[in-house]
Amino acid sequence: MKKLLTGNEAVALGAYEAGVHFAAAYPGTPSTEILENIAPYKEIIAEWSPNEKVAFEAAFGASIAGARSLAAMKHVGLNVAADPFFTAGYTGVNGGMVLVVADDPGLHSSQNEQDSRYYAKHAKVAMLEPSNSQEAKDMVKKALEISEKYDTLVMMRMTTRVCHSKSLVEVGERQEVELRPYVKNLQKYYVAPAVAKQLHVKLEERLKKLEEFSNETELNYIEWNDRKIGVISSGVAYEYAREVFGRNASYLKLGFTYPLPSDMIRNFAREVEVLYVVEELEPYIEEHVKALGIECIGKERIPNIWELNPEIIATSLFGEKTPTIDYDKSVVVNRPPTLCAGCPHRGFFYELGRRKNVMITGDIGCYTLGGADPLNAMDTTICMGASISVGHGAKKVLDRYNKNMRVVSVIGDSTFFHTGINSLMDVVYNKSNIITCILDNRVTGMTGHQDNPGTGYTLQGEMTEMVDIPSIVRALGIKHVRTVNPLKINELKEAFDWAFELNEPSVIITRYPCALKKLSEFDKKEFEPLKGKCEIDSNKCIGCKRCVNTGCPAIQFIKSERKSRIDKVQCVGCNLCVQVCPVNAISKVGE
Repeated sequence: MKKLLTGNEAVALGAYEAGVHFAAAYPGTPSTEILENIAPYKEIIAEWSPNEKVAFEAAFGASIAGARSLAAMKHVGLNVAADPFFTAGYTGVNGGMVLVVADDPGLHSSQNEQDSRYYAKHAKVAMLEPSNSQEAKDMVKKALEISEKYDTLVMMRMTTRVCHSKSLVEVGERQEVELRPYVKNLQKYYVAPAVAKQLHVKLEERLKKLEEFSNETELNYIEWNDRKIGVISSGVAYEYAREVFGRNASYLKLGFTYPLPSDMIRNFAREVEVLYVVEELEPYIEEHVKALGIECIGKERIPNIWELNPEIIATSLFGEKTPTIDYDKSVVVNRPPTLCAGCPHRGFFYELGRRKNVMITGDIGCYTLGGADPLNAMDTTICMGASISVGHGAKKVLDRYNKNMRVVSVIGDSTFFHTGINSLMDVVYNKSNIITCILDNRVTGMTGHQDNPGTGYTLQGEMTEMVDIPSIVRALGIKHVRTVNPLKINELKEAFDWAFELNEPSVIITRYPCALKKLSEFDKKEFEPLKGKCEIDSNKCIGCKRCVNTGCPAIQFIKSERKSRIDKVQCVGCNLCVQVCPVNAISKVGE
C-alpha cells in the first residue's frame, strides 16, 4: 500500500516501522509534525519536552537504557541541544538513536538560515539526507541500523521543502525490536576528562569505519547519463538538479553525507568533463570536493542565501529564466503577517506601545508580531528565552550610565518554560529592575497548538500536573507578581502603572486562551468563550483610526468614506476595539 505523505509524516512512519520505542521533541517549524504524527502510535512513548536540550537528553537516556530512540528539532533547536549532542558523538549509543534536524532555507519561520550539516562534521556523528518522503521513511530505518552497527548517533538533516512536500510512500509493518541489555559502563558514559580522552580515540577509529561504509553504501549512488556534465548533490537540491539537467548530466547522489565518500567522489569526478556541486545552503560538499584537489563549480555561481529552486539553479548556471506572467506590482496589496483577530496579545501590545521611553525586548513566538506596524511594541527578537536576558543586560547598562529608560521583556508561556526560567533567575540573582511580561495564551501557539507543561496535558493526551507560572516566578524570588486578563485594557493599564513605579523586578502575566484554541476541560472551567460580534455605527465614527491601530485584521478603514468597518466573518468579539474607541461608536451585538 502507498500513501501520499509529507516528509515529516514519513519520518514518523519510519520510526514506527523501525521499532522505535521512545521519541521526544520541542515543537518548531518545520519539524513539529514529526512528533505529532508519532504520538498516535501507542507502541512508542512520545513526549513534548520543555526544550530541545531536554528532548535530546531524554532520547539519549532511552538509548543508553537499550531502546531505539528518536529526537526531532528545527535547526536553531540544535543550537540549544548542542551540549549533549557533542558529547554523544564521543560516547556512542546502546539502542539505535537518530536525531532529526530540520533546516529552514528561505527563513519561512526562523531567525537564521544555518546549515546544520556542519554540526554533524563538527560533532563527528554520522549524517543522512533524504530528498523526498520515501527516502525520509527509509532513512530512519537505515539510520537506526547504522547507529547500532557502528555505535554512533546518526543525524538526519532535512529541510523545509522535504519536511512539508508530499510524495508517495510505501507503507510497511512495524518491526518489533527488543531492548538491548543495559550494562553499567563507566568507560563509555561517565564522561570525565580521563574517560573522554579514550573515547576520542575510539571516535576517530569509528569515523574511519564510517567513511569506508560511506564509499560502499547504496545510500550514495551514481546515475550515469551524459558524462560531459557531472552533478554532485544531496537532499532536495538533488531533485532540483534533476529538474534542471535531466538526462544531460550524470549524478552522484549523496544520501550518507558524513563522513563523505571521498573515493566515490574521486572516481565520479574522473569520469565527467565538468563537475557541478548543487547543494543547499553552504558549500559543505563543495569544500570537501575542493579539499580533494578536484575542480568543481558551486557557490561561486549558485547562491548560498535563501531557498534554492530549479529556476535559481538554471539562472545561476546558464542564465536561463523561466517565463512568468507579467503584472502591475504596484496594485498588489502588501499582506504582512499579523496577530489573528481576537488574539489576546493584541491588547497587551496596544497598551504597552503607548508607553514612552521604554525598551521592549521580545522573544520567539507569534507575539513577535507585536513589533510590526501598527503596534510597534517590540525592539528586539534574538532567540528562545533571550528577551529576559537581553532586557537584564540592557537595564544594567542603562542604570549604570544614568539613562532614564525602563525595560520591558516579553515572553510567551511555552518559551518561558523553554529557556525563560533561567533568564528570570538571572534577573533576581543580579538585581536588575526590569518588567517581565509572560504572555500565557494557554498553549504553544505559533507552531500549531501543541501542549506544554502549563496546559495540563501530555503529547499523547494524558492529563498531567499543570505547571503554575506565578508559583515558579515567586519561587525564583520575584516579589511583585500580577496576573491580568489581556482582553481588558483597564487591567493592563493598571498593571503597567503599578510595575513602572516599582524599583524592583516585577512580573506581569497575561492569561487568556489563544483565539484559535479549542478550549480544554481546564480552560472551560476558567474562561468564558467569546460571544457575539463587534459593530461600528458609521454615524458616530469620526475616522480617528484608533480601532485600526490595534492591528486587528477584522477592521478595515474605508478611505472614500473616512470611516472604519468591521468584517463580521473575521471578528470574534474580543471587545478591544470597543474599549479603544473614543466616541463609543463600536458596540457588541449578538451576544
